[in-house]
Amino acid sequence: MTTGHYFTSEGYFTLTFLTIMNFTKGGSDMTESKLRDISTDFAVKIIKLCETIKGHHSLVNQLERSATSIGANIHEANYAHGKPDSIAKLQIALKECYETEYWLELFVKSDILNRDTAIDLYNQCGTIRRILIASINTAKENKDVKR
Repeated sequence: MTTGHYFTSEGYFTLTFLTIMNFTKGGSDMTESKLRDISTDFAVKIIKLCETIKGHHSLVNQLERSATSIGANIHEANYAHGKPDSIAKLQIALKECYETEYWLELFVKSDILNRDTAIDLYNQCGTIRRILIASINTAKENKDVKR
């Protein structure tokens, strides 16, 4: 069993990666809502950040779109039309995590965003990314398991 320790705006908590994708076994689990909560909190922070950035409208739009898409796809995965659809939504959310990390890196290198602010956001995005990777892997392993 793999355990992950995470710090969010709600505090420090531990998740076992075996329970993150409990819905692959047909159940619902509090960790599903925790992932939704983390991704929603992250999106809100990005939206508030984007409101403070002057100029660079097209780049700000890209960051805002990729960061908010993470949570939207995680939410959609919970209402998918079966496991393959759910896995596909989680994979899209994962791709959006990678894209968001790219935009954050670009903003720092372009001096649009200071490194201290970016590190916190980058770490939060990384936490979501790691949970998504574990969730996708678990879902794929359990894809052929009968309920």
